Amino acid sequence: MDEPQNIAALRRALLDWYDREGRRLPWRIRPADRSAGQIADPYAVWLSEIMLQQTTVPHATPYWFRFLELWPCVEDLAAAPREDVMREWAGLGYYARARNLHACAIVVASELGGRFPDTMEGLRALPGIGDYTANAILAAAFDKPASVVDGNVERVLTRFYRIATPMPKAKPEIRRLAGELSDPARPGDYAQAIMDLGATICTPRSPDCGACPWSFACQGRAQGDMLTYPRKLKKIARPIRHGTAWLVRRQGRIWLRQRADKGLLGGMMEVPSSEWGEARASGQPPFDAPWEDRGEIRHVFTHFELRLAVREAEAAPGWEPQEGIWAEDAQLGDHALPSVMHKVVSRRRGAGEG
Repeated sequence: MDEPQNIAALRRALLDWYDREGRRLPWRIRPADRSAGQIADPYAVWLSEIMLQQTTVPHATPYWFRFLELWPCVEDLAAAPREDVMREWAGLGYYARARNLHACAIVVASELGGRFPDTMEGLRALPGIGDYTANAILAAAFDKPASVVDGNVERVLTRFYRIATPMPKAKPEIRRLAGELSDPARPGDYAQAIMDLGATICTPRSPDCGACPWSFACQGRAQGDMLTYPRKLKKIARPIRHGTAWLVRRQGRIWLRQRADKGLLGGMMEVPSSEWGEARASGQPPFDAPWEDRGEIRHVFTHFELRLAVREAEAAPGWEPQEGIWAEDAQLGDHALPSVMHKVVSRRRGAGEG
């Protein structure tokens, strides 16, 4: 399928399918929309792409609507306190993205007149925008030629060409093939079409080959081994880290503190805890008290599994933390707590009772 006429046939088949079957996403401008005079909003597209870097469309969409409700334009987001942005981001994970999102908004609003660049070099210079995101914005927001390769595209192309090289070593070959197939006449539609193909038809476990516009030329389907692609190296078991979280109460409030900007969960609020390490160690409590055992929570990060023992106590008389805040127990949702800390506070006395 490397001959120009064959590539042209693939492009035509995919785009015809996309025009009929492509997903209706709130930030997407489809061909019919453009015919009606609508144009893509680079701010809305950028916001969706940052959210979707490590998140599914169904999970990210409510957050996208919420951000646009609170901050309708990039200038509004830039002017927002960072802690407000972090709080609204809680639940999307990978919190460095939220810090970079805010930093990027500030640069675009203060240095670029509120306009996102429409070049690879300009986009790559912004905080939080790598090659993939820059390509995705170029295609979706500006309809410019781009090689957009996400997990869906990797799956489609490794099956279509039966690429035996395991991931991630196969990535350069996949990027080359993606660039050759991309349609220069409709680059934005093509990029979104091939991602839709992977998301809705060429799915990980149950591909609907009968509905696939590329089934007539797919090598994986012809050989009947499409489910073996993409090939992957054997997974290494995640290491386990341990720690202790100290739930400190005082008159209906909980002690929270902000994590350092750098590192895991940077800039988020947390229930103070000991260091997270390989050995099971209780850590040093912030004060002497009859600490109550609230069990253990487990949380899986990308590179390790965390197991936190939860201990709870009333603040000792006269004791005050050197850092952090006292958060009203009933208003913990107003703070930028990551998912792992929601698990911790769910163990507090009275949570879920009644």
